Amino acid sequence: MSTAVTIWLAIVLAASAAVKARRPARSSAALATYGITGAAARPAAVALISIELSIAAALAAQLPWAPGAAVALFGCFALATGAALLAGRRGRPCACFGSDSRLGSSAPLRSGALAAAAGALALGWLPAAPSSYDRWLTVALSLSAVLSGALALAVVALAREVGVLRLGMSAGGALEIPQEGPAVGSEQRWARSSSPGPRAMLRLAIFTSEACPLCRQVAPAVEHVAADPLVAVEILDEVLAAETWRAAEIPGSPYAVALTLEGTVLAKGTFNGLGQLESILGTARFRERERPLAA
Repeated sequence: MSTAVTIWLAIVLAASAAVKARRPARSSAALATYGITGAAARPAAVALISIELSIAAALAAQLPWAPGAAVALFGCFALATGAALLAGRRGRPCACFGSDSRLGSSAPLRSGALAAAAGALALGWLPAAPSSYDRWLTVALSLSAVLSGALALAVVALAREVGVLRLGMSAGGALEIPQEGPAVGSEQRWARSSSPGPRAMLRLAIFTSEACPLCRQVAPAVEHVAADPLVAVEILDEVLAAETWRAAEIPGSPYAVALTLEGTVLAKGTFNGLGQLESILGTARFRERERPLAA
């Protein structure tokens, strides 16, 4: 029992560190949920990854201090996530397993359960494997379970991608809901933070997320539109541009907002392909032509 718990704790810590290290910039930005911002975010993320990897390696090597260190680390995670929930930050990136994970009520419970498991291991409450054969068998079964889980996730991801491909074949226009996103005709100060090109006639803000498979699907369409010198395209990531997302009240991704060069919203909507993205631009051009008449 103790061998299995040790292995799973090491796997959890190693997986968490690996996901964070895969996208260090986004992982650093996710620490803003806990008040770590600016120049301190990157060193804090590096330190967290290093600590997780060190404790995972120590658990795998069965060093005597490793379970106690795991208790302290998971306990800190439980306190930090609980405090963030009390501060009203539910739904923000929690940096638990990279920047894609979100802060919810399960986060402190999960960390608390892991701390309890590590505590039971540190106190010697769990029975040890009677022989080296049993220990190696436990290791093999644990790794087999991990690989089976990874295969299941891959199958689910493939099924989602197939659905995304079918969705991307839709020929309808973009979905513009008046109650979602910035109001048409409103001024958006965040839109003026970047300088458009000398030939640009419209701004196009693309709201995207790393956790969104459809965003990856429509990336070529966004690149195609961005190649047009008449359109100033700005891509706003859910984590790296979280304040802009909140200011614009973006309902989800992928989402596009077409604006004048001065930052007035002309058109908006969720899109799933090049045709729908161009429909947003077409609506924006039409409304821009109508603006002088309305005045």
